[in-house]
Amino acid sequence: MSDADVIVVGAGPAGLACAAQLAGCGLTTLLLEKAGSVGSVWRRHYDRLHLHTDRGHSALPGLPMPRTYPRYPSRDQVVAYLKNYAEHFGLAPTFHCNVQALHREAGLWHAETSTGRYAAPAVVVATGWADFPHRPRWPGEDRYQGSVIHSSEYRCPAAYLGQRVLVVGFGNSGGEIALDLAEAGVDVTLSVRGPVGILPRELLGLPILTWAIAQAWLPPRLADAINAPAIRLAVGPTRGLGLAIARKGPRRMIAEDGRVPLLDVGTLERIRQGAIRVRGGIDRFTTDGVVFTGAQGENGTEPFDAVILATGFRADLRGLLPQASDALDERGAPRATGKPTGHPGLFFCGQIPSPTGQLREIGIEAQRIAALVGH
Repeated sequence: MSDADVIVVGAGPAGLACAAQLAGCGLTTLLLEKAGSVGSVWRRHYDRLHLHTDRGHSALPGLPMPRTYPRYPSRDQVVAYLKNYAEHFGLAPTFHCNVQALHREAGLWHAETSTGRYAAPAVVVATGWADFPHRPRWPGEDRYQGSVIHSSEYRCPAAYLGQRVLVVGFGNSGGEIALDLAEAGVDVTLSVRGPVGILPRELLGLPILTWAIAQAWLPPRLADAINAPAIRLAVGPTRGLGLAIARKGPRRMIAEDGRVPLLDVGTLERIRQGAIRVRGGIDRFTTDGVVFTGAQGENGTEPFDAVILATGFRADLRGLLPQASDALDERGAPRATGKPTGHPGLFFCGQIPSPTGQLREIGIEAQRIAALVGH
């Protein structure tokens, strides 16, 4: 027996958008959320976080963000918007309901959860990837006496005042956390293992996302070639900063590698000023610090009181979908999102990085999924 037309797993932006669009098609939806509130991942993000995409391109379907919000809303404003979105559409998630496995039986998708078993003809996995922190390991890490946390655990600089801190990774979290620490006067170093992509948050006075949307129809290689001169001019010189710029442009980087370039909000300027040092990749840990790749012997140790791993997230849904492994890649991430998966009634939303803005893409995918399910 079916409990609803559709089960939606996760009450973050993707889950809320899907539930609202499905309801708009006249479908009953069971929205399951393991935390106790909507947008729980956004509530856990570091304090200074602002959207890297502009307000006008970041609203979910059917409800614009308030005009009183700045061009790049803060974390707290995004949380308030998500709460208001759920209330506006009358969405009532089942909270504290952890979905442990999904399997198909007799034409229905069954969700095994911490609060019971539910069934529906269709299911949308909208869990995102922020619950899957990627934590690489290095030789000697067990000997290190300082603290090591993932960027998902970082909140603000207060705990690091007077310390030497190493931030590992040059994505958006790594760049912004290093900037946050530097602005508070913390002695901070960035460990950057390989070539990086850097974009200005705005180009010629317009949000960079505006350009990406306008050029979405172009092949990634061509779009990158057209934009390269203007981006280089906007980013400014990088020679002598210890950064190797990737040969691939940002569109190719996202499309081919799933890597999102750094949207610079001030990190590069702090590097130029010397407030943020740049080193290479980590070779190994020592008792009181790390040895970077290429350094010789223990004399190459640089001491650090704390290490923050801004090493990203890798969603692994193999445990959640034991019968649908062919819908996932070798790491357990969905092969397709916002599209048919090859399994009747199974959909993913917001699971793959997009060059035209994650929240914007979530809205597009939610509308597409609703149309497919309601067909």
